Amino acid sequence: MKAFLKNYRQSPRKVALVAELIKSKRVAEALIVLDNLPKRASLPIKKLLVSAIANAKNLGVSEENLVVENMLVNKGVVLKRIMPRARGSASRINKRTSHVEINLSEKKSDKKAKKTEPVVEEKTKAKEPKKEIVKKDIKSKKVSKKEVASK
Repeated sequence: MKAFLKNYRQSPRKVALVAELIKSKRVAEALIVLDNLPKRASLPIKKLLVSAIANAKNLGVSEENLVVENMLVNKGVVLKRIMPRARGSASRINKRTSHVEINLSEKKSDKKAKKTEPVVEEKTKAKEPKKEIVKKDIKSKKVSKKEVASK
């Protein structure tokens, strides 16, 4: 379930900010986020999302199970314009466009969660081996060993 928006006249950098907000969200949540977002790209992306939902309904998928799986925002055609500057020179203005692709996937809601069995720790502790402490006597340079039981 895909939908495309090609040659949208806004820079991909700005559109990608909106696209990141609705990735991996349920369709109903994504529509609410796009309604309340004060960005210019939110309206065209909302229309694109509604179009993708309609494409999914044509395939027989219910709207409640849909999740925004992925959104791609790519660079489109760059319109090159000029702005007159001082002393007869000109500077270039790039009017960028973006291509937006949205992928929806069906997420089956499992009401029966798998029950995990609690891990039972064994209360019987095996006897730990005794640790040897090595002491060095500085004056005599002898090494002595003592056996100490661990606590």
